[in-house]
Amino acid sequence: MADNKPRLQAAYEDNIRKAMLDKHKYANPNQIPRIDKITLNMGVGSAVGDKKILDLAYECMTQIAGQKPVHTIARKSIANFRLREGMPIGCMVTLRRQRMYEFLDRLVSIVLPRVRDFRGISRKAFDGAGNYTLGLTEQLVFPELNPDKFTKPQGMNITMVTSARTNDEARDLLEMFGMPFKADPKKEKDAA
Repeated sequence: MADNKPRLQAAYEDNIRKAMLDKHKYANPNQIPRIDKITLNMGVGSAVGDKKILDLAYECMTQIAGQKPVHTIARKSIANFRLREGMPIGCMVTLRRQRMYEFLDRLVSIVLPRVRDFRGISRKAFDGAGNYTLGLTEQLVFPELNPDKFTKPQGMNITMVTSARTNDEARDLLEMFGMPFKADPKKEKDAA
């Protein structure tokens, strides 16, 4: 049987684990950080007035992730937004294992370079526990989507949950996976 590991999963097992161990000097191999899951979330506020928009977002998310998303529902009613508790207002999907590595590979090598005026992603979007969230303003940067079908631009949030204990460990891990962070201003000052 052929071993069909995604490219980034093989890179993690062969190179990235060793590089992280060398850089941070972990006492136990189980301390080496890894990416646990990637969560994609698409909030569709305009779905309150038109259910077709939510169906389009659901189909878009299915094509991007390669698996069916779940509908997210409103937790409380807000009269000004004509929102009722229990109404579907978005969709989300959680990727793990092979699908997660395949999505990360597509994100780093195809999707982010297609973003207009892209100069790197923020170095500061970590939550303090080693998890990183980035937002895309338009879903059409994913090449698998047909621009004729998905005409309305829709943003999404992508959260990478790692087992790293600090933001610096998580940043090192994601940089080794090829995430295009903006240049570190501290390192630029030291080099000058």
